[in-house]
Amino acid sequence: QVQLAESGGGLVQAGDSLRLSCVASGVLASFSNMAWFRQAPGKEREFVARSGRRSGDTGYSGLVKGRFTISRDVEKHTVHLLMNSLKPEDTAVYYCAMGNGARYTYWGQGTQVTVSS
Repeated sequence: QVQLAESGGGLVQAGDSLRLSCVASGVLASFSNMAWFRQAPGKEREFVARSGRRSGDTGYSGLVKGRFTISRDVEKHTVHLLMNSLKPEDTAVYYCAMGNGARYTYWGQGTQVTVSS
């Protein structure tokens, strides 16, 4: 059974940085994409960043591009999200996801990120 476990969330001040991590276990197949999504209170879940299997194959939401960096270790089934210059509007539960193409089959439980002004 595939499971994703996120870590690294917390309470920080605006302008600070955080690094989220996600480890996938029970992986029997090679999934093309690992990604981060987030959901703020009262809002729909939104895409943040994705990483393909090949180095440099990444994509970002316009809201975080230039501030967040996604990195992935394909062999270790891990993905990280380095978040710099955090803003209060980045406050959300951040979810790790894994799948093929635009279809994300597996999701983690989420980790809370709170940015105070």
